Amino acid sequence: MREKRILRTAFILFLSLALGACGAQGGTETTGQAEQGQDQGQDLEPVKVGYVNVMDDAQAMLAKDAGLYEAHGLDVELQLFASGTDLIKGIVNGELDAGVLGFTNGVSWSSRGADLKVVGGAQMGYHSILAHEDSGIETVEDLKGKDLATQKQGSTADVVLNGVTFEEAGLKRQDVNMNYVSPSVAVQSLQAGKADAAFLFEPYDRIARLQGNVDEIYEIGKVWPFPCMVVITSGDKLDEDREKINKILDAQKDAIEMLENEPREAAEYIYHRFVEGDTFDTPDGEVSAVDVIQEAIEAQTFTWQITPENVQQMQDLADIMVDQGVIDEPFDVESIIDLNWQESQE
Repeated sequence: MREKRILRTAFILFLSLALGACGAQGGTETTGQAEQGQDQGQDLEPVKVGYVNVMDDAQAMLAKDAGLYEAHGLDVELQLFASGTDLIKGIVNGELDAGVLGFTNGVSWSSRGADLKVVGGAQMGYHSILAHEDSGIETVEDLKGKDLATQKQGSTADVVLNGVTFEEAGLKRQDVNMNYVSPSVAVQSLQAGKADAAFLFEPYDRIARLQGNVDEIYEIGKVWPFPCMVVITSGDKLDEDREKINKILDAQKDAIEMLENEPREAAEYIYHRFVEGDTFDTPDGEVSAVDVIQEAIEAQTFTWQITPENVQQMQDLADIMVDQGVIDEPFDVESIIDLNWQESQE
C-alpha cells in the first residue's frame, strides 16, 4: 500500500509538470544557456523557435540546453506550444522564425493558402499503443468496441492512426471509442481505468510503462517508419534571411547527432523538461530520471535528412488526409519542401 501511495505521488507530480508544460501555450523561455550566451557576447542573432514538450521535439530543446544555438551565433527564444496545430499558427502569423512539428500541420495549412516551407528533418514517427493488461486487448483488431485515449482529430498521430494502423487492421474510426485528450491525460486515463488503451509517443510511453499493468501491442515505427516531425518555417522568413534559418538547422543537426550518438549525454541535458526531481518511484524502487529519458531517446530515430523515400511517404500521408477529409483536394507535397540547406550538407 505504501508503495502505491509513493507511486501515485510521483506520478501525479509528473503529470502536474507535464500538464503545466503542455498547457502553457506560447510559453517563452528566458533562462538557461541563452542568457549565458547573451552575457558572453553581443553579436548573437535573436531568433524565435517553437516547440512542443514531447520527445519528438528533443532536437529543439537539446540545442537550447546544450548551448548549440549559441555556438552557431544565435540567441534563441524557445516558445512552448500545447500542440503542433497551435505551433503552426505561430509560424503562419510570423511570430516564430521556425518550429519542429508534425509534417501534416504544414500540409493542412498550406492547402488553405499559407506560405510554408519544410526545410529539414527531425524525427521518424514513434507511436505505440499500450493496453491495460486486464483489457483483453492483444492486437489492434481487439480495439473494436474499446475505449482508446489518443490525440485530437487532424493531428499527425490521428491521421496515421486512422490511415495506416486502423486501415491495416480493418478498423474504422467509428469502430473504436475515441477519447481525444492530451498525451499526459491519456496516460492518466489509462492508469485510472478510464481508457482500455492509449496511443502514445515518448516520453509518455516510457512513463506509462513505469506505472505497470500495461502491455505494448503496437508501435508504428516498427511497422511503417515515416517522417513524422520536420522543421517548418514560412516562405517570408526564408526569403528575408535564409542564412538565419540555416543556422537554426545547423544547431539542430548537431543536437540530432548527439541524440543519436550520445543519448546519455543528451538525456542529462533535457531530462528536467519531462520530470521534476532526479528519480521516479516505482513498484520496483527508484528509477533514475536520466535513465528513463535515455531509454525514450534510444527508442526513437532522429534524422535531419529527408530522403526521396520520405518525400513519397509524405505524399502518401497527404493523400490519406484527403481520404479522411482533413484537406479538401489532392496536395503536391513537393511544393512546400525546400532542401537547399540539406543539399549544402551533402
